Amino acid sequence: MSDIISKLKHIRFVRALVYVLVGIVTYPGIAIFNKLKIEGAENLKKLPKKNVLFVSNHQTYFAEVITFLHIFCAVKWGKKNALGLPWYLMNPFTGVFFVSAAATMRQNSITRLFELAGSITVKRTWNDGSKEERKGLDPSDTRKIDRALKNSWIINFPQGTTTPFAEGRKGTVLLIKQNHPIVIPIVINGFNTAFDKKGLRMIKKNTILTVKFKEPLLIDYSANNNDIMETIMIAIEQSKSQQECVI
Repeated sequence: MSDIISKLKHIRFVRALVYVLVGIVTYPGIAIFNKLKIEGAENLKKLPKKNVLFVSNHQTYFAEVITFLHIFCAVKWGKKNALGLPWYLMNPFTGVFFVSAAATMRQNSITRLFELAGSITVKRTWNDGSKEERKGLDPSDTRKIDRALKNSWIINFPQGTTTPFAEGRKGTVLLIKQNHPIVIPIVINGFNTAFDKKGLRMIKKNTILTVKFKEPLLIDYSANNNDIMETIMIAIEQSKSQQECVI
């Protein structure tokens, strides 16, 4: 089954069909029952169609990814910092993949369906709540992301967990050093208030959901890994130094 899904999600028509199904179901929770505020969508219009890496903080498993896909499709149709009516689902933007844990994507039929939207599944190298040391991505997973970057955009969550201010994964730095992509930071908020942890069930209405696309990062590829990671974490507002300011 996993081999079939892997082949199908690289077929544009299949991904487009999933976008339509998922988009219709999720649009009300994002744009009707809650209020979506988008900032910086103009930064998307200037991007090339490949070798772009989006790095974002993380609050639910799926809600923010689904929202990003809505926004990318709306921008393709000429929208700026608003979705408008979801006519954009008639011809969605499918040139994007997102990195997610294999175990998360294979929990049930709904998550398996969403995997067809363009998930690059990776193996967890730690378990949330455990005392295991965080490690980088598995080499085979890194190669999958490298290949996808050559032809498309990638959405990645450097922390790999929905826990605020968690340490970033060094695998993200490895991807950046190997591919030299354009790196676009995203800062989101409100998703863990409006949705459950999985991001598939709405638990509170009238929540303000914010998505801010920042300008591309200026990265010194010769810098050490820790410095590059800190640059990323500051950009997505998840640095330990920023946590101290919040407290």
